[in-house]
Amino acid sequence: MIRVMVIDDEALVRSGFELILGQDPDIDVVATSDGRSALEQIDHYGPDVVLLDIRMPDIDGLAILRAVLARPQPPVVAMLTTFDADEYVLQSLRLGASGFLLKDTDPHQLAMLVKTLAAGGVVLSPTVTRSVIRGFTAGEAVAAAGAAIERLSDRERLVLGYIAAGRSNREIAELIQHSTGTVKDDVSAILAKLGVGTRVEAALIAQQAGLLDRSAP
Repeated sequence: MIRVMVIDDEALVRSGFELILGQDPDIDVVATSDGRSALEQIDHYGPDVVLLDIRMPDIDGLAILRAVLARPQPPVVAMLTTFDADEYVLQSLRLGASGFLLKDTDPHQLAMLVKTLAAGGVVLSPTVTRSVIRGFTAGEAVAAAGAAIERLSDRERLVLGYIAAGRSNREIAELIQHSTGTVKDDVSAILAKLGVGTRVEAALIAQQAGLLDRSAP
């Protein structure tokens, strides 16, 4: 059972997400909260996945993100936003969010995306714009990452494509018919070669390089 918490300043959004996710037998929405009581509720309920509004009037969603990820065993956090090209999105990804969802995400996809997050995958809204990717991978970092991609082995390049597609290590292991341990080693090597610290950064670089389009489904 995946324990999920939804944090948003709008009660209608919270209740909507709770209703949709609550229909999946593998998901338990343990709590919903506005920003003011978010950290207290997270510590109390210990969710596996937190869906966090990126902009709230009473408290900055990025401040909550920083505080949550500073916990010894933090949950996976994905940001909720109404804008797919929001500067706050870039900041949240750099801080370590595992992705972001638009608030109008197709309800039929929502549970699947939460499961991807819980499994360790990356979730980027299907409407992630090129401007978001370019903003995240701008300047000299792009050139350096592009050169680094060329130094990846064929298997590492394939694994990177699957990371960009949101696949977890277990799923990648099944797809390439190697052990999960081998995939973990590949992911560590990919992050080191690309000079990034998170799967999200690697995923955005892969999208910029077009690897997602060339990876198998």
